[in-house]
Amino acid sequence: MIILANAMIVDPESESVNPGSVIVENGRIADRDGPELESLRYKTVNCGGKFLAPGIVDIGVKVCEPGERHKESYRSAGLAAAAGGVTTMVTRPDTIPAIDNPETLEFVSKRARAASPVRIKTIAALTKNRSGRQMTEIGLLQDAGAVAFSDCDSVVEDTKIFSRCLQYAKQRDALVIGHPQDPGLSAGASATSGKFASLKGIPAVSRRAELIGLQRDVELAALTGARYHADQLSTSLSIEYFERAAAAGLYVSAGASIHHLTLNEFDIGDYRTFFKVKPPLRSEDDRKALVEAVASGSVEVISSMHTPQDEEAKRLPFEEAASGAVALETLLPAALRLFHSGDITLPRLFRALSLNPSKLLGFDTGRISKGAPADFVLFDPDAPFVLDRFGLRSKSQNTPFDGQLLQGRILKTFVDGEPVYGSGA
Repeated sequence: MIILANAMIVDPESESVNPGSVIVENGRIADRDGPELESLRYKTVNCGGKFLAPGIVDIGVKVCEPGERHKESYRSAGLAAAAGGVTTMVTRPDTIPAIDNPETLEFVSKRARAASPVRIKTIAALTKNRSGRQMTEIGLLQDAGAVAFSDCDSVVEDTKIFSRCLQYAKQRDALVIGHPQDPGLSAGASATSGKFASLKGIPAVSRRAELIGLQRDVELAALTGARYHADQLSTSLSIEYFERAAAAGLYVSAGASIHHLTLNEFDIGDYRTFFKVKPPLRSEDDRKALVEAVASGSVEVISSMHTPQDEEAKRLPFEEAASGAVALETLLPAALRLFHSGDITLPRLFRALSLNPSKLLGFDTGRISKGAPADFVLFDPDAPFVLDRFGLRSKSQNTPFDGQLLQGRILKTFVDGEPVYGSGA
């Protein structure tokens, strides 16, 4: 039994920040600010007036086991997550081989439990080998522990097959996560269409490719009644359409990646491949629209979209380099840019980082309330540092924030009330 005392508690449920203390017993929150706080029965952790928030629940993390363990393992990803205040990783099925059957899912789940200091939940593939031809055994995968289903950036092009997947998911009350993008228009693109991409000579894709993909997915979700989550919205066009669909009462939700919230298309100006992500970085107007959508709550989830790539995959000409960036350790410091700019409050930020992803997937995490799991991040939002990518715990260091000044240090991370990062871990 411990007390986390003298903290500024960030409560995303009540959308408040107040001084207080938290009592932890048997891995769960037993009380807040109770009269027995001075009892000698408890070990006290003095938070020093720093900010205590629910641990981050990160949807869409790529861990490269099995198949590409040299890029990222469950051990290295778990250590990176703990250092970034992420207490639950929800991992993607775009591995080699894909997580498309109960046996593979059980293997990676066992490996994750043995290797990672943080919680790991797994998204399973929607179609076998993520090829878009044959639906996976959704019911058996659910029974084996899958929390959602997605083919990630391998968009199911056959509308009839995708519709059947949604129909079956509806019967099982399973969440389908889509990557809104028209695959034909997007093929080979490395940037967003416009004057800047033309001047730089980079193959580009129209912003409307995302809108077209989103419209198809949402209309099929409306047809089948299935629960659908768009993993990343990145343009004002998509946001406007999505808000109309949500207002119509459809079972749809949307997320945003930290890179599209904090970077824009001009960041690729020096052809630095660490800034090559999928979908490509958008205009500053699109970025601002996305920030406003998160602040208003219409885009509910912020995620890292952590995608490790090795040096060989990134040290290529921009259009040939692999897409993706690591972000487990930079997710919170980068997100705090939106707080320091005055765009999003801390409680609203943690609604998107912790509470909303937990609610979306039916977890009891993401809140600081009695009975909830004692998963916390203790951080100093004002502490500045210059990021050195070689200090990251991920096996791959492909971060666009290398050498940048960030503000916000993670001091401690707790899972079930036990420290997994910081002094005492």
